[in-house]
Amino acid sequence: MLRLDGLSCGYGAFRAVHELSFEVPEGSVFALVGANGAGKSSTIMAVAGHVAVQGGAVLLDGQDITNLPPTKRVGAGIALAPEGRRLFTDLSVERNLVVGGYHLPAERTAENKARVLELFPRLGERIDQPAGALSGGEQQMLAIGRALMAEPRLLMIDEVSLGLMPKAVDLCYAAIDRLRDRGITILLVEQNTTRALEAADRVCVLESGRAVWQGDAAEARRDPALVEAYLGLSEGKQETTP
Repeated sequence: MLRLDGLSCGYGAFRAVHELSFEVPEGSVFALVGANGAGKSSTIMAVAGHVAVQGGAVLLDGQDITNLPPTKRVGAGIALAPEGRRLFTDLSVERNLVVGGYHLPAERTAENKARVLELFPRLGERIDQPAGALSGGEQQMLAIGRALMAEPRLLMIDEVSLGLMPKAVDLCYAAIDRLRDRGITILLVEQNTTRALEAADRVCVLESGRAVWQGDAAEARRDPALVEAYLGLSEGKQETTP
């Protein structure tokens, strides 16, 4: 569904990502992993149209969308749950969800909201509360739910587990599994490498804006030497998120 062909992107004269190429098959979970500052967020922000492409191309279903405005990419089926959630904290949970489907007819907004609340029942319990009053885990659920309101075919989630309690991380990853079962393609950015490898079908390891390894997540899980060399983990010594 998604292909990056020698993508370079960055900010002004600074290049954050260098000639990155990978393919995300339809209906799969693809994880971008690496240390802080490796270029993971810059990559998906470039796919969303929010970071300047300095070379290469972004293709969706074989069509070049490199120069397509962000709003047109939403219409093409791309949605983003950004790092830090970026919710409208003074608005209610319901209004945040409605904003996510602003470009759709009202009846579809209602249907999509029902699907989100079925996926995240806790949001239904908080539906009239301001987003700023939610816990970190609830805010992450709301960020994912708001992105789902756009009816994406490709859902990008930036730093799923960052700053969350383990139970909230479990709920978010359970939702990712269900979304994949529904046929939604997911591009995942994650510092918690252990969780990313458990959830993903394929993985790309970034270091200083360059891909240093790509392959099946199952291969990375089976090969402790590979995991140690590229991901900074070893058998029995796994990353944890507070």
